[in-house]
Amino acid sequence: MLFNLRHVSLLSTVAAAAMATPAFASEGEDLDRDYLPVDIVVTGAGGGYKTDDGSTGTKTPTPLIEVPQTIVVITEDQLDDQAITQLGDALRFVPGVSLETGEGHRDEVFIRGQESTADFYLDGLRDDAQYYRSLYNVSRIEVLKGANALIFGRGGGGGVVNRVSKIADPMDMFLAADAQVDTFGAFAVSADVNQPLSDNVAARINATYEEFGNDRQFYEGRFIGISPTITADLSPETRLTAHYTYDNDERVTDRGVPSLNGKPLTGFDQTFFGVPGFNEASAEVHIARARVDHEFSSALSANASVQYANYDKVYSNILPRGTDGTTVSLGGYKDFTKRENFVGQANLVWNVDTGPLSHTFLAGIEALDQDTSNGRFGISLSEDEVDLQELIDFPTVTLTPLTRNRESQLNVLSGYIQDQIEIGEYVELIAGLRWERFDLETLNLVSGQQVDRVDEMVSPRFGIVLKPSGSLSFYASYSESFLPQSGDQFLSLSAGDAAFDPEKFSNYEIGAKWLVKPDLFFTASVFRLDRTNTTAPDPANTGLTVQIGESRVEGAELSLVGDILPGWSASLGYTYLDGEIRTTSDFAVAGTRLQQLPKHQISAWNHIDVTDRFGIGLGAIHQSQQFSSFSNEVVLPSYWRFDAAAYFELNDRVSLQVNVENLFDENYYASAHGDNNIQPGDPLSARFGVRIKM
Repeated sequence: MLFNLRHVSLLSTVAAAAMATPAFASEGEDLDRDYLPVDIVVTGAGGGYKTDDGSTGTKTPTPLIEVPQTIVVITEDQLDDQAITQLGDALRFVPGVSLETGEGHRDEVFIRGQESTADFYLDGLRDDAQYYRSLYNVSRIEVLKGANALIFGRGGGGGVVNRVSKIADPMDMFLAADAQVDTFGAFAVSADVNQPLSDNVAARINATYEEFGNDRQFYEGRFIGISPTITADLSPETRLTAHYTYDNDERVTDRGVPSLNGKPLTGFDQTFFGVPGFNEASAEVHIARARVDHEFSSALSANASVQYANYDKVYSNILPRGTDGTTVSLGGYKDFTKRENFVGQANLVWNVDTGPLSHTFLAGIEALDQDTSNGRFGISLSEDEVDLQELIDFPTVTLTPLTRNRESQLNVLSGYIQDQIEIGEYVELIAGLRWERFDLETLNLVSGQQVDRVDEMVSPRFGIVLKPSGSLSFYASYSESFLPQSGDQFLSLSAGDAAFDPEKFSNYEIGAKWLVKPDLFFTASVFRLDRTNTTAPDPANTGLTVQIGESRVEGAELSLVGDILPGWSASLGYTYLDGEIRTTSDFAVAGTRLQQLPKHQISAWNHIDVTDRFGIGLGAIHQSQQFSSFSNEVVLPSYWRFDAAAYFELNDRVSLQVNVENLFDENYYASAHGDNNIQPGDPLSARFGVRIKM
């Protein structure tokens, strides 16, 4: 797809704002950490597992303790300690988040029981295509829980995942390189180079090459990534940052094992129920963006960003559809998607006093233009049922003509305002609204049917924060989000779907945040998340849709992050989740438990320095049993997984590391895609690494 006048028209207002009203990041800030208007008040020592930055939750420079929302942050130090290179592996350590297998070719998550393939962001801008995301150029991962359309727009019913990029630092010069290899034969090498070009300009480049492997038959793949960035201080008040990222991912598409008698099929955890050479996925991603920040005065700042993203994705797979314990039935297809996104966003932040009240006022606009084409080929198999054995007899695969071919055009225009009002020293109110116009047009190239719909929604956010002291806060909040009736990828819109109002997500939450000491942060919250206007296929009328009503998730979360004792850093979390469909329909009866919603989740990671140069890491993940789908017929058993690590610094520049995953070789099933695509967890493995810093 080519840049055209429609793109120009949609984004011209925001692009003009980028040139005219930029925001400023103050001199001396932690450049890897803060990408919003002005530096926040930092209460901790910096580094480690804890962060004070809550700016992503408000689009203003707000300490995390004052944001009325549950936010989980995985810092770069924790990612390094765990030797994690892929987003999905990192999210396993976030309670309240469970992973869907994503059909073996994409990131897909459940956040507070809400499934999503699209609620992913990069530096606060939408990155919604279906692919696997690497972390080689990422400074930290933020998981913001609960619906909050005011900040992120449509979708994000259970929350969103935001990656914060590494950026260039004009004040420093450094070189870092990592190399890792594991007992499956997988390996990764990466480099990170920062070079000041003048007193005010710096360039940085991150690059990686990774090859995949595990214990599953025929599984392999590789990832190539390169991400240069430039930071330029155009004046003491103005900063420009520019990024480009190229990611290229190729891997085997593995759909796991089927179920038998209401549980995952056991005894075949390594068996590949696909066809070697056919089950392949590839994704090529280009993302380029620029941001200008400007400070008009100590009270008034603005920022504007423009992003272009191009995604080219192809995957094909043979997958298990079920087994009777003697044979396995197979099916499959080949799918392709091309997507082009243009996003523009501008924000104005104004600090002003009105009598006894202090205001932090936010006003912003955002525009998105998205063109997507998607098609699917059917397949013909020489045998669609094979004997169940350790190495199945692979059928011959022949592609059949396109079973679907469609194009969609999505235009979104948003405007939002928010006011954070400080009433004395102890009370802060936050209130805001986002207006969003959502214009979707889809064309079915097979049938020739064209369907379009325009939705205009207003999404509110309200919160109150009580601050008995600078280290303790209590909050209550309410927020909403919506999702038009087209799925979160907006690939198609049927006439039936177009007749229904958007789905609505309403999040009620109360919580507490306590800075136990400057480098240790405790949070607790309880919440209710209601989802209404949900639709499903009408079982009585093929091709039609019915509205089935609503679901509810209630839960509680606890976390403790930071330095518990000198030399002991930890990230500990627990989540309780209870969710069900609340209205009976032909799709499901009231009381049906939501899919892939474990009642209890525990995650823990600890880094303990035994000496100045030697340390150990200890981790654990627990999920209680959960249903693999809304059928509630197949159960993924509960499990515990324990991990360990050891670290040794040879000198100030070179360190060695070993990470052991699944220390006790637990046999578990980590995720699913329906009742018959269930992913076995990896057995005991070890990864050996070396890190060089200069």
